[in-house]
Amino acid sequence: MKNKFYVTTPIYYITAAPHIGTLYSTVIADALKRYHQLAGQETFFVTGTDEHGQKIVHAAEKQGKDPQTFVDGFVDSYKSMWNLYNVSYDFFVRTTNADHKAAVQKWLQKLLDQGDIYKDFYTGWYCTPCETFVTEKDNESGDDKPACPDCSRDTTEISEECYFFKLSKYQDRLLKFYEENPNWITPKERQNEVVSFVKEGLKDLSISRTTISWGIPFPGDDKHVTYVWADALNNYITAIGYGDDTKKDQFASCWPADVQVLGKDILRFHAVFWPAFLMASNLELPKQLLVHGWLKIDKEKMSKSKGNAVDPKKLADEYGIDEIRYYLLRKMAVTQDSEFSIKDIEQSIHSELSNDLGNLLHRFSTLTQKYDCTTLEAPAKWNKDCADLQESIAKMVQETERNIHQGFMHRAVSTIWESINRVNSFVHQQEPWKQIKSDREQFLQTMSAIAHSLRAISIMLWPVMPQKMEQLLQSIGVNFVSGHNYIDELQQAWTQTFTVQKIDPLFAKYDTKNKSQEGAKMDDKQKNQDVTTTDQKEVEKKAEEPKYISIKDVIKVDLRIGEILEAELVEGSEKLLKFQVDFGEFGKRQIFSGVRKYYEADQLVGKQGVFIVNLKPRKMMGDVSEGMMLFAAGENDGLNMLQPDNKSINGTKVQ
Repeated sequence: MKNKFYVTTPIYYITAAPHIGTLYSTVIADALKRYHQLAGQETFFVTGTDEHGQKIVHAAEKQGKDPQTFVDGFVDSYKSMWNLYNVSYDFFVRTTNADHKAAVQKWLQKLLDQGDIYKDFYTGWYCTPCETFVTEKDNESGDDKPACPDCSRDTTEISEECYFFKLSKYQDRLLKFYEENPNWITPKERQNEVVSFVKEGLKDLSISRTTISWGIPFPGDDKHVTYVWADALNNYITAIGYGDDTKKDQFASCWPADVQVLGKDILRFHAVFWPAFLMASNLELPKQLLVHGWLKIDKEKMSKSKGNAVDPKKLADEYGIDEIRYYLLRKMAVTQDSEFSIKDIEQSIHSELSNDLGNLLHRFSTLTQKYDCTTLEAPAKWNKDCADLQESIAKMVQETERNIHQGFMHRAVSTIWESINRVNSFVHQQEPWKQIKSDREQFLQTMSAIAHSLRAISIMLWPVMPQKMEQLLQSIGVNFVSGHNYIDELQQAWTQTFTVQKIDPLFAKYDTKNKSQEGAKMDDKQKNQDVTTTDQKEVEKKAEEPKYISIKDVIKVDLRIGEILEAELVEGSEKLLKFQVDFGEFGKRQIFSGVRKYYEADQLVGKQGVFIVNLKPRKMMGDVSEGMMLFAAGENDGLNMLQPDNKSINGTKVQ
């Protein structure tokens, strides 16, 4: 197998500057590239801009510019934004580049010659913002003037001569491919959507226009320009040398792409049109489509057209580059739409980055300075507590790698954070500030274990926060080398020597109260909401007082160990999984749990968990749930399944 990793983002339609949604796709791809660099692989990362189409012409006309001048004016805003966020792309493709144009024309000619493209006449409805033709299948309501199925805007009726790609010819091959590759699209439910769409029947695809001139001329017929998807999708192969005889080796070494990152709104084009194009071209299909949900503000999709897009530059200025990368990669779940919240950003910086990780490094470096042990060597033999910590760190590396290969970036970061919490617990249990008074050797072993843990944690977090983690590694004397195979190394025995130096805090605490006092701008309504009266303070004080229950209340709750026999998605819900659970002599029960954001269904099958079994059954999504499954929940840490230390008899009472 080739020791390479090729990842792409969608190319972004260049009618405005990049927003936080485009940044999200891009940092996912960048983090994937960096994780594969940690495995010692050669990597190649392509991003870029889609610069043709009717929308570009209209936007340019509004500004009194020709289309080329218009798109040229936006390219630097994308490149500078990606550079600001340390996006390590290897090639920035533009669909107006001469190499791309020539390769697309060569591809079109090949398909013309073999009969996969033909000329005919098209009459129908067209959505200019989405560059989409509305099919009869899309017009489910049968409206005389249908709305666009993707954006719900009005469409325009057009009638013109077009070139068509024989998409219908590849329907059976596509369905066979989906069946043989059930995990091709992540998450799985997206693939189910695609299969259902294709099974309904595919019609041939219009791939040229005569009513616009801004695009790639059709070979041998300059009256036609190539329609956007036949142009734009090919960037993934033209960027690495397709159609260029001088770059055959580069193309052969890179293609097929390992992961193509995209948003769910362009899934159909990438999961139906794109593989059909590749089949017609006798090229392999990409190994994985990683399809993330939308970022939402107030439950609405974030987009430039809606006017609710967030400027990444302002976020970087206010909160920091790596801090925003962390927030996007950990808090935005790939598997579903996610709510974007400034409050959550501030909370993440304060409680997780500053308190959990920043304070861990600060306590560690302070102790090494105070007790003159800035050089830490690994002992000849580790004690049990340190050995257990080492084992947990090795498992973290394995679990993180597994989540990355599955495409679950948010779970990978959560897994690393569990190790950070584990190390913090280790520090509290060992109390090195007390060990130094009675047993210096024990103290030094504890400090070395913390240093080894920080090394592993920071290396595994480097793809997420490259600047901050390189600073952390430098502070413990680790010379980080991009491209070195750290994944294997981090699972081996701890033998490193560290030279520790104290640095400024990695993350500043973000105190929202102080920020408000310093004069943060708020409208009058918000100001009124933030004023806390004396009465309100009394209410809050009472709310903070512990609410005790009696032992009689406790014994009412029947907790049992159960084994999950089956798990499946709940149709129509983005949160629920449905389990069939074996409680031994108490029989089997069906239980719903809102953990879909944190676990895949098949991850939990065969595992034992803790359940409340005397909860009154209730109806959920048209079915009955007969209990409740228990998880450990942190304020921002997601959910962790509660499990017995050892295999227990199903139905065992939890006491």
